[in-house]
Amino acid sequence: MSPAAGKPAAQTQPKVGALIRARRQQLRMTLQALGDAAGVSVGYLSQVERDHATPSLGTLAQIARSLDLGVDYFIATPSAEDGLTRSTERNRFSVDGSSIIYERIAADFTGNVLSSFILNVPPGYRSETVSHEGEEILFVLSGSISLRLDEEDVTLSDGDSMHFRGNRPHSWTNDSDEIARLLWTGTLPMFRSRAERPALRSSRATGKTKKTSHQKENTE
Repeated sequence: MSPAAGKPAAQTQPKVGALIRARRQQLRMTLQALGDAAGVSVGYLSQVERDHATPSLGTLAQIARSLDLGVDYFIATPSAEDGLTRSTERNRFSVDGSSIIYERIAADFTGNVLSSFILNVPPGYRSETVSHEGEEILFVLSGSISLRLDEEDVTLSDGDSMHFRGNRPHSWTNDSDEIARLLWTGTLPMFRSRAERPALRSSRATGKTKKTSHQKENTE
């Protein structure tokens, strides 16, 4: 990755997949139950637990919420109590195993509803498909990305933006040969307590059978 993308704030972090699996088993949740609660497929969740796939920060937040945790349980994130950030001083971090570098620009205070980050996305990156409650705005600061929203593909370049409901299945890729720098803002909460968070709705299109979180754990 280009030095311009910066380095994560923490160099040594535990594996996200192992932490998710351990917490899920502690709660005696099946993969199906967690997948339904987080709005991700069982197959993808299994890959994440085995560290064969790395979730985006947003997807990790959905999984964390479903496990009664904050996303900062899984990754070392800089605190943001002050609403002012400076471009030359802003702390950066990443999800373990991910090539995206995040810069946190939103502050935490009682009653806030927005989360916001600058994302430095390397060439070739492809996100998972997700859906969730709330809404999102993507603004391209530099570079370009291809956004898939429902079944429609849209290319966003410098200065372009997209505002959409989070419950529409969406994913995006950087098919260019340069880093894309994005401003992401949404109402998907990341770091607040569970009591302040809106409930997520599963986006699984196929029929599903709800299972309680206390069913006997399968050993997949």
